[in-house]
Amino acid sequence: MSKDVELGTVSTDVPARLDRLPWARFHWMVVVGLGSVWILDGLEVTMVGNVAARMTEEGSGIDMTAGQIGMAGAIYVLGACVGAIVFGQLTDRFGRRKLFLITLILYLVATVATAFSFSAWYFFLVRFLTGAGIGGEYAAVNSAIDELIPARVRGRIDLIINGSYWLGAAGGAATTLFFLNTDILPKMIGWRLAFAVGMLLAIFVFVVRKNVPESPRWLFIHGRQDEAERVVGEIENGIEAETAQTLPAPDKTITVRQRKTISFVEIMRVAFKLYPKRAVLCLVLFVGQAFLYNGITFNLGTLFNGFYGVAATTVPIFIILWSLSNFAGPVILGRFFDTIGRKPMISFSYIGSAVVAVVLAGVFNADIGGEWLFLLILVVCFFLASSGASAAYLTVSEIFPMETRALAIAFFYAIGTAAGGIVGPLLFGGMIESGDRSLVAMAFCIGAGVMALGGVAELIFGVKAEGADLEAIARPLTAEDADEETEETAEAGERDADQSRRQKLRPGPGSAGVYAPWPSVSSRDVPPEVSGNEVQGIIDYVRDMQPVSETELHRAIGARRWGPGRFHSAVREAIRQGHIRRSRRGRLETTDRESEA
Repeated sequence: MSKDVELGTVSTDVPARLDRLPWARFHWMVVVGLGSVWILDGLEVTMVGNVAARMTEEGSGIDMTAGQIGMAGAIYVLGACVGAIVFGQLTDRFGRRKLFLITLILYLVATVATAFSFSAWYFFLVRFLTGAGIGGEYAAVNSAIDELIPARVRGRIDLIINGSYWLGAAGGAATTLFFLNTDILPKMIGWRLAFAVGMLLAIFVFVVRKNVPESPRWLFIHGRQDEAERVVGEIENGIEAETAQTLPAPDKTITVRQRKTISFVEIMRVAFKLYPKRAVLCLVLFVGQAFLYNGITFNLGTLFNGFYGVAATTVPIFIILWSLSNFAGPVILGRFFDTIGRKPMISFSYIGSAVVAVVLAGVFNADIGGEWLFLLILVVCFFLASSGASAAYLTVSEIFPMETRALAIAFFYAIGTAAGGIVGPLLFGGMIESGDRSLVAMAFCIGAGVMALGGVAELIFGVKAEGADLEAIARPLTAEDADEETEETAEAGERDADQSRRQKLRPGPGSAGVYAPWPSVSSRDVPPEVSGNEVQGIIDYVRDMQPVSETELHRAIGARRWGPGRFHSAVREAIRQGHIRRSRRGRLETTDRESEA
């Protein structure tokens, strides 16, 4: 990486502090505020699928053919792929929070505009913009979620959030039963009002999302260490107040070279040269789930109506039941991805769903049991497949370095969706249109084969990521090992810069140390993980240097030698005792009481 974007080197325990947090209201806010993007996507896809027939009818207020409706679906997918790539790169460059607000606003505006569609070209345009907003959401939101959720529960939370797509799908099917009822609403009004559901949900999400902070991991990588410390400190203070317990000291630190930007070329080099096996794994997982899911989703209504004679007005009920089974999979199986492990569970969900899909093909081809047996086997198949599909997003967001996370999600989502998401519906649609059960059964078998390949790829290339720190799974590109030579050079520079002031504070009791602390803080008054010498040293240096950032203080006081987590524990203890405080800008200063003393 070029030197012109380098800001400096910082040692931080921010990741360890976030991963040790107990589950609290803050995490629920993250889940609701960010995870709801999947509900919006499920709502959008299902909504258009259900109102499509109405939009082709005379008196609907828009003149569209069935072919144009299919084209609109492809344009929505194209928009999602483009949005993922464009906004994914911007997310890694400008931050998670800024982009997940921008992409939500884009979705909101485009959804409102959809309700006012008057011609095919206008509908294509707003569907492309809606898809772009959703695609951008995937990149910004999934990266932020993984960076804010503790490692020990990251797997199950990710799967449940990604699986919530099917709550949106069920909701979309249910709401259209009301909005398309011509006894309640006119033809040209009902389908338009259906899009208002997405608009109202997006407004609620925006209100909640405004309170979600920027990812501290992204902040310290991009030279905003003080802000990262302030954000984590506010989260910790809120959780301590909520639980009435003192958080344990973090036990790990990481040293990184801070950067303003990292080039797109560098990010691609990392994915395909540094981690080629992981890149292959992600491509196979995404193509497999996109092929099976898009092939079935866009054609399920036709299957029930054309081969089992289910009335068009009743089809949404079958879709609701199927959608709920898809959500149940990640909810019930999600915790096993954190306990049994990623590799066995992902391979089981992919290969297991492939086996059931072959059974489904046999039952369908033999025309056994009617629509209810077909639905039952379909439910079992996608109960497993939905966990695997959700795990594909989890895998990409975990196994690549922090600086590339959002763009990696965007890239593999776009490639996988473009490949499997376009080929799948075309293959299934063509075979369903033939009216030949054996051809449709063959399509199911092909889908099963693609899913099975994903399971095999996981067995060969899968990464053991359950409960692990993100920085341990894939070391940040900017991370530095503090080798002996680097450490000696840095310490020599610190000694020269501080020679006119005093010797560096060393950890431990102050009675025999090179630094004699003020006697006002006794080691008996502070937690066992820090000493009175360390706390008083913090107070003393802040008094002389205020206002000072934690990064500057860490360097000035020589806290590199203290050991993992001790510096930040001492800072928090000094704040707790009322000797120092954080200013509004996140810098440390002494309190009025301490200044007067």
